[in-house]
Amino acid sequence: MGSALETLRRDFGGDIVEPGAAQYASVSRSVLASGSPAYVLRPGSVGDVRAGVRFAAAAGLVLSVRGGGHAFAGFGTNDGGVVIDLSGLASVEVVDKERHLVRVGGGATWGQVAAALAPHGLAISSGDTRDVGVGGLTLSGGIGWKVRKYGLALDSLVAAEVVTAGGQVVRASARDNPELFWAIRGGGGNFGIVTVFEFSAHPTTDVFHGRIAFPASEAAVVLRGWAGRMRAAPVELTSVVNVANPLAGGPEAPVEIHLAFDGDDPEAAARAVDPIRRLGTVIDDDVALKSYADTLVDGLTPPPGVRLLTRSAFVDGESVPEVLGILADVGASERPPFIAVRSVGGAVSRVAADATAYPHRRAELMFVTTVAGPQPVVEAARPALEAIWARLAPHVGGAYANFLSSATEEDVAAIYPARTRERLAAVKGRYDPGNLFARNHNIRPR
Repeated sequence: MGSALETLRRDFGGDIVEPGAAQYASVSRSVLASGSPAYVLRPGSVGDVRAGVRFAAAAGLVLSVRGGGHAFAGFGTNDGGVVIDLSGLASVEVVDKERHLVRVGGGATWGQVAAALAPHGLAISSGDTRDVGVGGLTLSGGIGWKVRKYGLALDSLVAAEVVTAGGQVVRASARDNPELFWAIRGGGGNFGIVTVFEFSAHPTTDVFHGRIAFPASEAAVVLRGWAGRMRAAPVELTSVVNVANPLAGGPEAPVEIHLAFDGDDPEAAARAVDPIRRLGTVIDDDVALKSYADTLVDGLTPPPGVRLLTRSAFVDGESVPEVLGILADVGASERPPFIAVRSVGGAVSRVAADATAYPHRRAELMFVTTVAGPQPVVEAARPALEAIWARLAPHVGGAYANFLSSATEEDVAAIYPARTRERLAAVKGRYDPGNLFARNHNIRPR
C-alpha cells in the first residue's frame, strides 16, 4: 500500500481527497448513497485516470467509478476503497460539424451536453434528467424524450476512449476493438472507465413538451387508451405515464402523461398529441413549445436517511393489457409504490437484438416501481411490493439496469439473457480478468 500510494502521489495530477479533508463529506457520497471511501480521486486528465486505476489495482482496494453519481444501487461510492470521480472530465466539443460528431468527456452530465449543443442546433438522444451523467446512462442504455425517433443514447455512440483495468488507453469503435465496442453499449461499467464518448448528434428544433393530467379514478381507462395511442403514434412522440405519485396524493394522485413531440410544427404536434387529450377528463395540460434542453429536469436528491427501492421490467405487445390492468389496480390500492410506464419501440426496435449488449429491443413498454422512505419504512413495504411483482411476473421480462436499486445475480440475469451474458463474460475476461470493475451489475470474467 505504501509504495502504491507514493506512486499515486507522484503520478496523479488531480485532487486526492482523504477522510478529514474539508471537502470529504461532499465528495465521499453519491447522489443516492452514502459511503466512506479511503480515497476519492478527482482526475484532471486521462493520465490521472490511468494512475488512479493502477493505484486501486496495486493496493487491492475496491474501486468505484463516478460520473453523475445517480446510480440507484449506489455504485458511485464505497466503504474503505477508492472512488474515481470523473466530474473534472466534462468537456463537450463539436469536432466535425458536417457529420455532427461530438466528443464528450466521461464526467459530463446530460444538461451540460444539451446546453453545449443547443447553439449548434444539435442534440443527442439521452435521458430526461439534466444532472445525470453521460457515462452511466449511456453504458447501460439511455431512454429519454427522443428514444422513439433516435433510439437509445448508446445507439448514437460511434466510438469511445476506455481506460482498462491494466491502466491502458484503448479506442473502441466498429473498427477498433469491435467486441469491446459491442460490450460497452449496454454492458455498463464492467470493462473499464470511458474517459471520452464520441457521439453522432442530430439536428434538432424546439419540441412540444409537457404534462396532461387525468383524475386518478380514470387510471385504468387512460392507461389502456394511452398504450393503444402510442402503438399508432408517430415516432416523434415519446411518452411516460406516472401513477400514484406519492408527492401528489399517492392513490389519489392524478394520472400524469408526460410527453414530448420531437418537432416544432404545431399542426403535426396536435395530430399526435390530441388523441392523448381525448383519453379522459383533462384536469391539467401544460404542453408547450420549448427548447430540447429545457425538457430536461433536475434530479431529486433524497434527504439523508431516505432510501429508494426501485425495480424495472419490460413488457412486450401481447402482455400490455394484463400488465396495465395490474398497474392500474395497484395504483388505486392503499400505500402503492410510485409507478412510471415508458413507451419505447420505434427506433429502438429497428436495431438487431444482438447488435449491442442492450438486448431488450422488442419491448413495447418499460415500467418502474419505486418505494421511498427511511430504511424501516422501505423494509415494511417490501412484502407488499414482492406480492405486486409476483402478480406481474407471468407477463413481464428482463430489467433495465438504469432503474434498479439492487445488483443481485437475479438482477444481472434479468438484464442480460444467457447468450448476451456469455459474450460479455468473454470480453470481460480479455479486458478485466481480475474483475477490478466490479461495482456495477457485474459480469464475471470467463
